Order: sequence, then C-alpha cells, then structure tokens
Amino acid sequence: MKGTLYGIGVGPGDPELITLKAVNILKSVDVVIAPRRDKSEKSTALSIALPHLGERTEILELVFPMVYDESRLSEAWVKCQNTILELLRQGKQAAFLTLGDPMLYSTYIYVHRLLSKHGVNLQTIPGITSFCAAGSRLDFSLAEGNDILSIVPATCSREKLTRILEASDNVVVMKVYKNTPEVIEQLNAHGLAEHAVMISKCGHPDEAIHQDIRNAANLKPTYLSTILARRQPPGK
Repeated sequence: MKGTLYGIGVGPGDPELITLKAVNILKSVDVVIAPRRDKSEKSTALSIALPHLGERTEILELVFPMVYDESRLSEAWVKCQNTILELLRQGKQAAFLTLGDPMLYSTYIYVHRLLSKHGVNLQTIPGITSFCAAGSRLDFSLAEGNDILSIVPATCSREKLTRILEASDNVVVMKVYKNTPEVIEQLNAHGLAEHAVMISKCGHPDEAIHQDIRNAANLKPTYLSTILARRQPPGK
C-alpha cells in the first residue's frame, strides 16, 4: 500500500476545537472520507472539517448504515472497505473523519480493525471528546482528587448501569437519546441527578443545555446528547 489512512478526530463541534496536527494533515491529504448513517443525512464531522481542507481536496462521503440486518451491514462495510483500499493502492493520502476522538465510540474503530488486516498504513490523530468540551463549556469538573469517573453509554443494560453508578463518584453518560427517562431514574436512585447537567450538540450552533435533569419530560435529547453527573457538588 502506497497511501496512508489518517483517522482524524475533529472534536465535538466547534471548528476551532481541533488539533494543529489534524489541521495540518487535512490541508495536505488528497481525499477526505466522511461517514454518514444514510444517504440523506449530512456529515457533521465534514461540516467541522471543511474550513481546514485544501482547495483541491477530494471529498468522499461513505454510508455506514446503523442497522441490525447483518447481511446488509456486512455488504455495506465490505463496500466501504474496498473503496478505501482502492484509494490507498493508488497512492492517495486519505483522512477518515470522526466526531470527538477516533478511539471512543467511533466508526473509525471498525474501519481501523478491517483495514489493518490488509497491511494498510494507518495513523490515528486524537481529538477532543464531547464530554471534555462539555466540562469546559459548563465549568463542570469531571473528576477531582481520588474521584472515580466512569464513562458509560446510556444504551448499556440496566444491570450494568446500576453496577457502574454504585461504584462511581462522577459519571459521563453518552448516547442519551432513546431511554432518557430510565437513565435519569437510575441517576436519581443513586444520588447522581441533583448535581447533573445535560448538554446536546455541544459546540454546535443549535447547542442546548439543561441544568436540571430530574424532570425527564422537559428534556428533548438528540443523538449528540451527554449527561455529566456528580455525587457531590464540586469541591466536596
């Protein structure tokens, strides 16, 4: 393989919250690959990266469907894999975009795993995570002293979430969009809802902040929603 694939974390939403290394690579690559969940959806990661692309950079949007049909999913992944492999065989330098950090709940993890079997040159460029950006945006300390901080997807099982909340001083709950009432019920039960805040689309123009999450009926979470919660107020 002559080409290199760079997995680039473009941060949470603000085009300025991207590393200098990532910007320099985006300016130099031949192709930028932007994943989408379906053909009608625009790539959020691409909108963040656009100000940093070179004038002649080719943009390739690939669909990675969020479905549970294994045959359809496998077919889509193989197609995307082969498209990327062909670019690299041609000697193209390519960047695969991902929101936040490439190694945290990202499509790039699976792309990396597939392509590494083909002797591909891979380089991963870290990015600012949504919850780190949210902590700074809200002046909300994520962990202090000997605090135990847990990062958990809201989509995990109720039993697993219970065990995590019992053991943690502070939690970051990501992917808060489907079962929000159940998650808040759990946070309440474990004394983590009083000192909690939910932020949706942190750093985006339509960002929304909810300082009191205890009434789930008032919340309208999107796919890019995160809850930061503490057992004790900061400084205690």
